[in-house]
Amino acid sequence: MISAAAVAAIADRAWFDRSAADVAPDLLGALLIHDAPAGQIVGRIVEVEAYLGPEDLAAHSSRGETPRNSVMFGPPGHLYVYLVYGIHHCVNVVCGPDAKPEAVLLRAAELTQGEELARSRRGDVPASRLAAGPGNLAAAFDIDRRLNGADLLGGPVRLGLGTRPDAIERTARVGVDYAADWTDRPLRFLIRDDPHRSGR
Repeated sequence: MISAAAVAAIADRAWFDRSAADVAPDLLGALLIHDAPAGQIVGRIVEVEAYLGPEDLAAHSSRGETPRNSVMFGPPGHLYVYLVYGIHHCVNVVCGPDAKPEAVLLRAAELTQGEELARSRRGDVPASRLAAGPGNLAAAFDIDRRLNGADLLGGPVRLGLGTRPDAIERTARVGVDYAADWTDRPLRFLIRDDPHRSGR
């Protein structure tokens, strides 16, 4: 079992100040750590998607800056958290390069610490499904709009460097059929054969 104490936190903003297409695969195997009010939740990231800024028709920043997405237009290394369908939160890592508003959506993780806390929000589901899918991940880690804009260098949510997986798959992103020629671009990154992936 990987614990938060076993890895070094990513503490350099320059690490995030790169294209989401470069940050996304580097997040696979990294630890997502939330020092939540009820206790610490830790998980190994196994699935992500990159969103590449204004030209990417699937990215929120393609519509320009709004009150909802303004965090994307700020410094890299912050959380961008938004609500979909009025129910599910989605957790994103704001990237660069420079002032370019790119982000990586965290789609699935393997819980390594805080499973009981995650179950208090996710219920009686198999362990492999606790944080499988963007909305489930946000619920398991107790991340919602209150953490929108949180600085990943200062907590309470942070990232720890993990072990890069041996095999990474790339596919098209999920649910972006509206994005014209961006629909089929392989900007979803997954750890091959990991049972904690979203399953889509």
